[in-house]
Amino acid sequence: MSDQKPLQFVSLLGSLRKGSFNGAVARALPALTPAGTTIQALGSVGDFPLYNADIQAGGFPAPVVAMGEAIAKADGVIIITPEYNYSIPGGLKNAIDWLSRLPAQPFAGKPVAIQSGSPGALGGARAQYNLRQSLVFLDAHVLNKPEVMINQIATKVDAGSGELTDEATRTFISTQLQAFAAFARRLG
Repeated sequence: MSDQKPLQFVSLLGSLRKGSFNGAVARALPALTPAGTTIQALGSVGDFPLYNADIQAGGFPAPVVAMGEAIAKADGVIIITPEYNYSIPGGLKNAIDWLSRLPAQPFAGKPVAIQSGSPGALGGARAQYNLRQSLVFLDAHVLNKPEVMINQIATKVDAGSGELTDEATRTFISTQLQAFAAFARRLG
């Protein structure tokens, strides 16, 4: 892929909460992306029913198909997730389970970057490692470094506006997005 080719990434948010700190990170991404790169948010993982092979036998739900098509068309996926009980939220895992069963599984060969934030000291590290396990099985190409794990995220998001306001965090995310663009171009 040419260094000049514009890239279009999609972002997948693992949180359902309206005031999600990780949602603030996801909303900040388009302004932090390098030149020649755009980021479009995917639909909500909350739009997917719980995975059930009986439902699948009757046809894939429209939100699953739409998200799978958007991922397949994108040059890469950025997954932003909180950490729940040392792992990823159930809604995100459910979405991955649905998407993995599409006839043309959209994560195969796809560049993926992971970002997480947590009120704790580790910034969602354990969620990221669990997510990486699923992505290995799906044959995704996960960016290894730089890792974005935002600790004490509540101090970095303005509670009133829901915006990611910490400049050091914004700069670091921008650095990862630059590395991700280069990674996607190398893989392309």
